[in-house]
Amino acid sequence: MAELIYYCGTMDSGKSTLALQTAHNHQSRGRKGLIFTNRDRAGRGLISSRLGLQSQAIEVDSELDIHKFVVEKLSNGERIDFVICDEAQFYTALHIEELAKIVDGLSIDVFAFGILTDFRTALFPGSARLVELADRVQTLQVEALCWCGARATHNARTAGGVMVTEGEQVVVGDVSSAAEIGYEVLCRRHHMRRVTSRASRSAGLEPLPFTQE
Repeated sequence: MAELIYYCGTMDSGKSTLALQTAHNHQSRGRKGLIFTNRDRAGRGLISSRLGLQSQAIEVDSELDIHKFVVEKLSNGERIDFVICDEAQFYTALHIEELAKIVDGLSIDVFAFGILTDFRTALFPGSARLVELADRVQTLQVEALCWCGARATHNARTAGGVMVTEGEQVVVGDVSSAAEIGYEVLCRRHHMRRVTSRASRSAGLEPLPFTQE
């Protein structure tokens, strides 16, 4: 039976890399599929990983009916064996319901990849609906690390290296960005204490073993 599977992790945990690898694995076995994305850091209609991999993709705008799009492709004689959805946290709840319809009504596997929570530790709407509807939710095995060396569990937004907790939920950025507004992955302890890597250096803190209170 077809499944809706959600692979989730923090930023820098290899989500887009796995999405591209999944597409490649299916394509190498002769399967045909569609790749969707939303607001990738590389630009509109692209899916990219920090390892340098990149592919064309279909941009998921707010008005796009993904289920209708797939049905129209099938009606035109195209073969679709799987669907890849990267940056799924940015999809609307309705988009996620459309993905479930693709699985249940069209028997097409859907593989979604995204981030669970935003910089305020609140669930993204798309991720929340995926947790509610997915056949399986799987945490990525490649663990991003906090500056202290512990497993990173939260995404922090930074302004000039200082963690911020207010602002719009969606502001596209990158953990390796040199821009004034960027992102950093932190363990829960340091996210709650708002201790970024820059703040840790200023305070003279060292990576694991971490003993400071």
